[in-house]
Amino acid sequence: MTSAPASAGVARTARPRPRRRLDGWALASLPGLAFLGVFFVWPLIQVLMKSLGDPLLANYSAFFSSSGYVAILGQTFQIAAMVTVSCALLGYPYAYLMSRVGSLARIVLIGVVLLPVWTSFLVRSVALQTWLQDTGVINTVLQSLGLIDAPLPLIRNTFGVTVGMTQILLPFMILPLFSVMLRVRPELIPAARSLGATPVQAFFRVFLPQTFPGLMSGGLLVFVTALGFFIVPAILGGTDGSMLSKLIVDLIGRNQLGLAAAMATVLLAITALLLGLGSRFVRIREMVGGR
Repeated sequence: MTSAPASAGVARTARPRPRRRLDGWALASLPGLAFLGVFFVWPLIQVLMKSLGDPLLANYSAFFSSSGYVAILGQTFQIAAMVTVSCALLGYPYAYLMSRVGSLARIVLIGVVLLPVWTSFLVRSVALQTWLQDTGVINTVLQSLGLIDAPLPLIRNTFGVTVGMTQILLPFMILPLFSVMLRVRPELIPAARSLGATPVQAFFRVFLPQTFPGLMSGGLLVFVTALGFFIVPAILGGTDGSMLSKLIVDLIGRNQLGLAAAMATVLLAITALLLGLGSRFVRIREMVGGR
């Protein structure tokens, strides 16, 4: 009769332990929080204060009153959208293949996706430049085959930037899609086929809706990351493929810090808004490929 109250007393005394463990993790996180506060939050505040200017909001007025600056902002969104669509079209079939092959083949396919991530963006962009330039591999092969008379303009424009950013950001689309596709029951497509659905109908009505969260999260990651890309537009863009991030760096080089800070603040606000809207439809765990 006394064993039950005794065990209940032991259970009651054991409850505070998780809280002490949590306090330990909170203390361990203080250095990281301090680092982020000093080197991330405080610089952001500095940029915001610098962007306000003297007189107030003069830098924002100069930004939005310039048709050239606004055109580059629009081109930034256009390139980011094209990169997102390209990554979706290329990444969806690849992620589907990864989710349906055996373990050994899956390891190889995942390695193919992750290996470029471990390579410097700068190195990959310079390597791609040797392929896309007027005397590069693609134009040389096409001219030697007699398919073209003059080199195709594959670089120093939006096409070159889109290709370069697509090959860099493609893993950010594939991994969330792959994570979601693994959770789709493989027998659903045969079941839909047995009920009279064509392969196209089974895909669009059964499979695609269940992978939509992965498509949304991957698209959001790619689009937001593409908005702030600098290396690829600087190497492959030229004047016709310029983006807002490159313009900001150019303004800093000309010592126009207030205007550059205003543009950076606008870009940051747009990014935060997109992430906030996206989080209403997609969980953060799915954005990073969690299950």
